Amino acid sequence: MVNVLVVGSGGREHALSWKLSQSPKVDKVFTAPGNGGTENNVNISVEDLDGLADFAQKNNCFTVVGPEAPLALGIVDKFNEKNLKIFGPSKDAAQLESSKIWAKNFMKRNDIPTARFEIFDDPQNALDYLDSVDYNVVVKADGLAAGKGVIVCNGKDEAISAIQTILVKKTFGDAGNRIIIEERIDGIEASYIALSDGEVAIPMASSQDHKRIFDDDKGPNTGGMGAYSPTPIVDDTLAKKIQENVIEKTIQSMTKEGISFKGFLYAGIMIRDGEPYVLEYNVRMGDPECQPITMRMDFDLFDYFSSSAEGNLSALPSPTWKNQSAVCVVLASDGYPESYPKNEEITGFDSIPSNSFVFHAGTKKQDEKILSNGGRVLGVTALGDTLDSAISNAYAAAEKISWAHKFCRKDIGKKGLSYL
Repeated sequence: MVNVLVVGSGGREHALSWKLSQSPKVDKVFTAPGNGGTENNVNISVEDLDGLADFAQKNNCFTVVGPEAPLALGIVDKFNEKNLKIFGPSKDAAQLESSKIWAKNFMKRNDIPTARFEIFDDPQNALDYLDSVDYNVVVKADGLAAGKGVIVCNGKDEAISAIQTILVKKTFGDAGNRIIIEERIDGIEASYIALSDGEVAIPMASSQDHKRIFDDDKGPNTGGMGAYSPTPIVDDTLAKKIQENVIEKTIQSMTKEGISFKGFLYAGIMIRDGEPYVLEYNVRMGDPECQPITMRMDFDLFDYFSSSAEGNLSALPSPTWKNQSAVCVVLASDGYPESYPKNEEITGFDSIPSNSFVFHAGTKKQDEKILSNGGRVLGVTALGDTLDSAISNAYAAAEKISWAHKFCRKDIGKKGLSYL
């Protein structure tokens, strides 16, 4: 038996902790720093790599890294130096997410399908470039910006504003010292996540995220307002194209460049005329995609994490999935992704039906009460025999939860119904 340390505090980490705790090979799951819903919380920051390594060593832990920040800092390299078992990509491999510019150049030199782009660090040069193109653009901060550093522009005025926001006003700090301006590819967006050991890549169940804050994909980008799995948008033909032309090509190209990619490889895909284009890479499980994906898992996740770390995924059978749909509705604090209230008591957890589970994100426990403690507070996730029934079940469960400034989108999963 082994203990597991899950690094992070969001809904993704609660979902991973929940699933890993079901493994017969796992004794105890710790979460650092965790939230109001996770058990065995350890008060260590995700960026305190030495503190996390010391804890893992003292408590015989296999470590699973949830968020991007510690991966970008090199937590995997540090643990490997200390001969501590850990799941996730190295600092070099994490550049696929930690630098959008590095990732775009990587895709370009390895012929991985993506939008055409240019790179700028000078606002005037960026504005001059805008004058030279006749298509809508997306403006991206180079570095990590908690899922908010991508501005999709409708027209030139919005593009000018985006350049000012990132390069002049420094809204994203040093993450916005350089920007990418790329052609906006309009189509259907999907999340494609695979698990790799550096050689093989096993696809996870397909999913689709809802990034914008308001219904009908209106308003600013967020970390994600809900997700569902599987998505009918990714059929077998398209899945094969993404697996071969994006995922496997990425893993092989990384190896060719001297970097072994172990961990979750997430490709944010835009589908135009049946062809997939990579919008961005993440080097970890998506949040909130993780919640419906883990609800559908019908296998021991710990086996796959340990095999990924050891480089022998090919020895495992293909993962099996529940023949049901799962939908996650994110309950947020009204005002997110800007300013929002905290420390409001949340009630209703006792009346959640058995087909649903509430994954905590921005919560904390205080005097046996659960209080809001972030922008995205909870991820109410439900199974259903069809996508339609999973949507109904998720919203029925979400209705049971209440606090003063609760907010959610009302259309999570509906775009999937339109493709059935």
